[in-house]
Amino acid sequence: MSPQMVIPAFAGSLFIGMLLCIEIGRRIGRPQMGVEAGEERAGLGLIEAAIFTLLGLLLAFTLTGAASRFDARRMLIVDEANAIGTAYLRVDLLSAGSQPAIRELFREYLDSRMEVYRKLPDIQAAESEISKSESLQGEIWSRAVAPTQLKDSHIDAARLVLPALNEMIDVTSIRRMAARAHPPWVVFWLLFGLGLLCALLAGYAMAAGQRRSWLHTIVFVLSIVIAVYVILEIEYPRAGLIRLSGFDSVLVDLRASMK
Repeated sequence: MSPQMVIPAFAGSLFIGMLLCIEIGRRIGRPQMGVEAGEERAGLGLIEAAIFTLLGLLLAFTLTGAASRFDARRMLIVDEANAIGTAYLRVDLLSAGSQPAIRELFREYLDSRMEVYRKLPDIQAAESEISKSESLQGEIWSRAVAPTQLKDSHIDAARLVLPALNEMIDVTSIRRMAARAHPPWVVFWLLFGLGLLCALLAGYAMAAGQRRSWLHTIVFVLSIVIAVYVILEIEYPRAGLIRLSGFDSVLVDLRASMK
């Protein structure tokens, strides 16, 4: 199932589940409040604090990891733009007769690379466009190798052009792997489970009050759910509201410069 569908469903399920667990905890706790001694309650408080601390630490670590991977993916867009731009400029070192065809392939290739990310989160459409990009990579390489040996090419054409093309090709593999680099979903299910458990304990503690505070209940639940939702959005930045599309402008600017 696409992250575009999973993320809202995950957050919505957590919201409903936490509300239910708070109510269950409250109903379990009501009969116990009159019979618990003060020392017993203090001991329970230590357990509750430990579990809430564990949830807070897990939220902090997953948010930090997601933000780090988000920044890495953002920088890879710049790396790819730089790699394509460098390779395109070094086409000047090839024989004059071979340059127009290669430059046109570069334009098609960059259009294809931008189209890959425009089509996300449609994975099948993106994979189809990736195949087209890989085909163009091979064609650019084969068209560029032979001209490096011609007499009217720069003497260092092979030494300068081919490594630039190789870097341009390599960065696409790095971006593809970076897009797939996520923590295992068991981490998010652990967050889900701890959220429900903390809600259960919160409901149990709230049973001591005579009246139910919906304000505190909703604020508590929303705080946890929004934090988890933001983590998932950052972790899958092309699937939801938080997107990397704005950073693709470096590729758009590069394409505009390819006259």
